[in-house]
Amino acid sequence: MFKKYGTFSKVAKLLSLNIALALIAATLVLPFTWMILASVKTLEEIGLDSWLPRIFQWNNYADVFNVKGIMFGRWYWNSIFVASWVTFLQVFTSSLAAFSFSRLKWKGRDKVFLMYLGTMMLPGLVMMIPNYQNMIRFGLINTYPGLILPAAFSAFGTFLMRQFMMNIPHSLDEAAEIDGASKWELYWNVILPLSRPAIVTLTIFSFMGNYNSMFWPLVMMKSPDKYTLPIGMLAFDSSQGQQTNLLMAAVAMSVIPMILIFVLMQKQLVKGIMLGGVKG
Repeated sequence: MFKKYGTFSKVAKLLSLNIALALIAATLVLPFTWMILASVKTLEEIGLDSWLPRIFQWNNYADVFNVKGIMFGRWYWNSIFVASWVTFLQVFTSSLAAFSFSRLKWKGRDKVFLMYLGTMMLPGLVMMIPNYQNMIRFGLINTYPGLILPAAFSAFGTFLMRQFMMNIPHSLDEAAEIDGASKWELYWNVILPLSRPAIVTLTIFSFMGNYNSMFWPLVMMKSPDKYTLPIGMLAFDSSQGQQTNLLMAAVAMSVIPMILIFVLMQKQLVKGIMLGGVKG
């Protein structure tokens, strides 16, 4: 009898937990649902109490590309182009630094790593003025390299990759050296393929962070044709008056890359976070 009641108690707790999680998930989904429904309404229907539109205005998505003064397609491309390059460079530089901090032995290695890690405590605004002055000095204002290069190095990415690489057995290094592998071959052919979960995790974090970045592109870019999506979205409320329905359609299209990346790489993301958090 006690076993029976004990099992029932466990089922009730599990059911209650699932219900609570479902309610939390539904709460989080509500703003996204409102955005999708608002994107297929007329502008007059946005302020009404009804969530559902009388007639679904699917043409709003096509109209986003035809609004005068709105270069949505160009801004979309700019955001993907810049975020992709920053992600590639961050993963490459972070993995190289992490390889040096975790697999190579050199004097002062741990102290340098702690100093590098300490840069994570500096607010981004503190580094913005020096970065901006450097971009002026190199003539990179209002250019794509001016957006990409300052973000090409990441202390967080180095920390994440280092923690993961420290879990890889060092016996592999010795075996590779016995076979005559150089340090680069050890990094490229052995350590990097084994670090795939951490690479995927860093790729997702880096792409999402830079794809949604607004302040640095707002400071750097002067030409409308070089705006990224977060800056370009402001034009919907300034160029021809408030156009909330078209703005919601544009936002809905802009989150598609984020959803695709997260859905396709979800398992690797969870694995990378779990393994990266285990001390080697």
